[in-house]
Amino acid sequence: MKKQAISNLAQEKILVLGLAVTGMSVVKCLNQQGIKLTINDITPIDENEAAQMAKAAGNRVITGDHPVEILADGYTLLVKNPGIPYSNPMVVEALRLGIPVVTDVELAGRLSQAPLIAITGSNGKTTTTTMTSQILRAADQPGHKSFVGGNIGIPLLEVVTQAGDGDRIVCELSSFQLKGTQEFKPHIAAITNIFPAHLDYHGSIEDYINSKWQITSNQTAEDYLIVNADQDDLVQLLPTSQAQIIPFSRKIKLDQGAYYDEANQGFYFNSELVMTKADLALPGGHNIENALVAIAIAKLLDIDNVIIKTVLSQFHGVAHRLQFVDQINQRLFYNDSKATNNEATITALSSFNQDLIWLAGGLDRGSKLDVLLPYLDHVQTMVVFGENQADFIALASQAGINQVIQARDVAQAVGLAYQISQAGDAILLSPASASWDQYPNFEVRGQVFIDAVNQLKEEIES
Repeated sequence: MKKQAISNLAQEKILVLGLAVTGMSVVKCLNQQGIKLTINDITPIDENEAAQMAKAAGNRVITGDHPVEILADGYTLLVKNPGIPYSNPMVVEALRLGIPVVTDVELAGRLSQAPLIAITGSNGKTTTTTMTSQILRAADQPGHKSFVGGNIGIPLLEVVTQAGDGDRIVCELSSFQLKGTQEFKPHIAAITNIFPAHLDYHGSIEDYINSKWQITSNQTAEDYLIVNADQDDLVQLLPTSQAQIIPFSRKIKLDQGAYYDEANQGFYFNSELVMTKADLALPGGHNIENALVAIAIAKLLDIDNVIIKTVLSQFHGVAHRLQFVDQINQRLFYNDSKATNNEATITALSSFNQDLIWLAGGLDRGSKLDVLLPYLDHVQTMVVFGENQADFIALASQAGINQVIQARDVAQAVGLAYQISQAGDAILLSPASASWDQYPNFEVRGQVFIDAVNQLKEEIES
């Protein structure tokens, strides 16, 4: 890690707001450098193993509430868990006092010796990050390693502590993480797309877009920004970036950048044929876009086409994203729990040509579901669950879907869906909603679906 950055942080009086996995990564990283912290977490310490560990390591730990008065004690930096909203009283008071509020990603950017390849977007960022990291790892040379982290499971600070200046770090970043950055500067940044999402957190689409755009705010002419040329909202923002712009498109041919030619099903970078659609294992137009971003990053790093083709021909996707789970009596079960917004579910619904039983619902974030109407032709039945199931019932009525079944939760929805299914049906979990009304995250929700399918199969076949 950068010694000067560590020295600078050692001069700060730092308050960490919120523990969980990300907060603990901040505590461990800075404690390892001899920097002690004040930590505030809402869960009482007798129920909070992470807080107990942090206290045992010599940090000041305050739990059970958010005592804003402590901010007057001379704190110069507040590092918050990305999921904590800006309406939190500690955040509001810190900003009022002029105390910078950042996330772990900001610290990771300051400390990293390895160049950062940062990927964000409303949809596709996990798949794109995984594709990219696998290509880079396949191209690793002795003494040089590629790492992956961020919003994809491993906190970015944890990765930064392992990577040296000859290595590379691929990171998936959310709008929550990017909103809390100030000096963050990836060498290569990519934005897969932007659609309205997380408006309950951001308050407006403008704040959401601005948070995503933070990924390029400190880039210079030595850096690269890969951006979706098929989205006018993104194209209009390009003059505000100082980076070299690398567009990608699956609609138009580009002299510079990455594009897909439907006529010959070729993937091109700077007019060079890199691979064809036959080399891409994942189906769907959205995965063409994901592959274009991964190809663009790989070619900027001079990775051979053979390596790119080999990896993408063997890559079959990530968990919880249109993941095929199993087949039971000619019924196909698909887990798309990662679809937490309308656009992700549109992608899923558009991927099927057979009759669908659609499992949907979750946290009510005020999303307008009528945008889904044009994509419901194959949906024969809906099984709805969660806080916003009434909204999905209304959607079914608009769409002329006559059979709508209410379920207590995802596990019950699986059994109900099977009971009314017929051979040849696809049973699709694609909630178009966040999970937090019933589950801690979309991964847990997806695993509940997988476990329910496995249990159903065991019961039927026993």
